[in-house]
Parts: sequence; C-alpha cells; structure tokens
Amino acid sequence: MADRNSTGRLALFPASFDPITNGHLDLIRRSRALFDEIVLAVARNVSKSATFSTEERLDILEAVTGDMDNVSVQVFDGLVVQYAEQIGASAIIRGLRAMSDFEYEFEMALMNKHLAPSVEIVFFMTSQEYLYVSSSRLKELVRFGASIEEFVPAIVAEALKGKLREGASGSSVG
Repeated sequence: MADRNSTGRLALFPASFDPITNGHLDLIRRSRALFDEIVLAVARNVSKSATFSTEERLDILEAVTGDMDNVSVQVFDGLVVQYAEQIGASAIIRGLRAMSDFEYEFEMALMNKHLAPSVEIVFFMTSQEYLYVSSSRLKELVRFGASIEEFVPAIVAEALKGKLREGASGSSVG
C-alpha cells in the first residue's frame, strides 16, 4: 500500500477531531491547495478521554467534509508516522497556534523524521481568526451556555450541545 500515491501528493492530517472546529477546516482547505489528496486520520487516543466516540467523530467529519472530493476520513491506532507510511503519505499536516504548540510539534517532528525520513512534516500557521479556538475551550463555552456557532459548523455545535447536556444530566448530584 506504500506505493499507492506515486506522485507524492497525499498528505495525512491526524487529530482527535473531538470535535472538528473551523480552525481545522481552514487547515484542510489550505492543505487542499498543496496536496492532491488529504486523509483526515482520527486518532483513537486511549490516553485522552473523548467527548465523542470514534464512530461519532467519523460521522461528523464525513458530514462536514463530504463536499470536498479530495478529502477522506479514516481511523487509526498507533504511531502517526507509521500510519503515514502505511497509506503512502508523503507528508503529515500539523497546525500551529502558539509557541507552545511549536515546541511540542518541533520535538515530535524530529522524532517522526528519525522514524520515517521520507515523510515530511508540513506546518501551517493557524489563521488569525482561529488562534484562540480549541476543542477544549469550545466544550467549556458550551458547558456555561455560551454560543459556539461562529467557531464550528452547525452540525458540530448541535452535536456538542447535545452531548454535553446529556453528560451533565447524567452526572447531577442529588
């Protein structure tokens, strides 16, 4: 399967996407200008407690990116760089919001280049309007009743509100 993309224009964009934000979508749109195909790889991260199940994240991603003909959605386990090699990706896409992101991503990129020298790491600076948007911040806003519609697609806003309301009603103390 490693030769599947002989032009070298397949890129992997791995993330938990819990949930996908307009910042993620901005990176996907910008990546499409550089690569023939983008694979959104949903990490099944056992060390993180996800709000949405893997299947829910896949469904949401497919709904949100369904009109993008060169974007596909997959789930993976294990190391990102090994998965990139497995599917024949020539690059891994990462977004940077702040210097703290850079420090972490730089160290990870060095390790990934050591493990898979043929896979490039491509960093995108986050567009200014999304610098402060993160999935965890959006979840906090929803918990306190704030609107998040300007930061996520409508389907995500509704799903997140429903999920967090469901969790809140199940955890009330009597």
